[in-house]
Parts: sequence; C-alpha cells; structure tokens
Amino acid sequence: MEGIDGFFGRTELLVGSEAMARIKGARVIVFGTGGVGSWCVEALVRTGIGHITLVDFDRVCESNVNRQLPATRSTIGQLKVEAIAARMRDINPDAEITVRCEMYDAATADTFNLRDNDYVIDATDSLDCKAMLIRRACEAGPHTRLYSSMGAALKVDPSRISVAEFWKVKGDPLAAALRRRFKKSGEFPCRKFKCVYSDELVKNRLPQPEENLTVSLEGATSSPKKRVNGTLAHITAIFGMTLASLVIRDLMQQEP
Repeated sequence: MEGIDGFFGRTELLVGSEAMARIKGARVIVFGTGGVGSWCVEALVRTGIGHITLVDFDRVCESNVNRQLPATRSTIGQLKVEAIAARMRDINPDAEITVRCEMYDAATADTFNLRDNDYVIDATDSLDCKAMLIRRACEAGPHTRLYSSMGAALKVDPSRISVAEFWKVKGDPLAAALRRRFKKSGEFPCRKFKCVYSDELVKNRLPQPEENLTVSLEGATSSPKKRVNGTLAHITAIFGMTLASLVIRDLMQQEP
C-alpha cells in the first residue's frame, strides 16, 4: 500500500490492494465528454483508473459552463477531449490518457476496437449513434462491460436517479426512443446492460421553437434538429459519477 497520504492511499484503504491493482490496470473508453461523460471521467481518474480513452468531436462553448466539468471562461473554444485530458494528466500523470477528437458514427465505428477495453461508457446523445454504439459494445463480448446514460435533461431531483437494466428503465424518453429504434430496425443489443436514468420529467419554464423535437441526452446541442432542454450540474454530475461507480464496484467485486 502506497500510504494513506499517497495519491490513491484513501482509495486503496477502502477497496483493498487487489482491487486497487485491478483499478489501475483497467481500460475504459468514454464516448461523450459533456455534462455526463466529463464527470464520469473525473471520478474514474481520481479513483485510479490507469488507462482511459476520451471520444468527443465537440468544443467547449458558453452554454456548457453551467454543467460540464471542463467548461470555464478560459476553456471556451478548446476541444473538450483536450481540455479534459490536460486536467486528468494533472490529477494523475501516470495515467494513460488517449484522446480521439471525432464523432462515433457509421463512418468511424469500425475504427474503434471496443474489445480492447474492459468498460465502454456511453454518454452520447445522438440517437442513431447511441443505438449503434450500444449494439457494437454488446457484441464486443462478455469481457467488455457496457454502461449507458439515458437522458439527464429536465431533471432537478437527484434522489430520482437510478440504475436498471435497459429494458427495465421506466419513465425516460431517451430509453423509450431507443427501444422504438431497435424494434423498428429489428436490430437489438445481443445482451443486457445497465443504464443510469431518472424517471423525473419537469418542463422548461421558457418556450423554445416547436421544430426542435428530437430527444437528446443532455438537451444541449447546437444542432437545430435537436431539442435544447434545461439541464443542471448536480444532475449531470450524479449521472456521470454513478456511471463511474458501476465501473469501480464491478472491479471491486471481481475475483482475484
């Protein structure tokens, strides 16, 4: 043990030396580093995950500041993955942080070997891309665990945030839209996976254009085809932290 006052001493004190070794050796890939994914990355690196890949094509903008970890006045305009990677390397210089500034979609999906990772974190908000990532991650095999975030917008009560197997998620519009997509295409995830979600759904208090109707993860996007919904930091952060907890708890429970 590196000592209670070392970088990960308090973590090892709680999880034990064997689990700490597994945490340091784990490989995690996080798709989407916005309001949910960024907080997940923070928790994973602070807990000692030794290898993490960040995937996001977007840049920090003003509307991100209310809830996304890397978003500050000074980082506006920076690539999200680069801003987060710099912070993570400052937290743990020994961690292997890989960045891929691109969108996961039909054009890039084949360039990702998901089997190289122990865990896939889905914090994406494009319905088509999310459905594809879920299917591909499930196909990667039982040694690659998938954890997926459902919608974090239009929530205010953190006590309503839960974890459930995807087909048992209730009251979440994004999960419902994904299920409709799978049923319509006839292409289903080949195995079960856990999701972070909330059954709470409050309304925006300010109006928005009627044409912006597409469900999204955070409800915050520059695309005119997606609804821009209100989102709060304490909700997106807890979604992200809960995703990280699924990874850490799984590593703690594994047999030596």
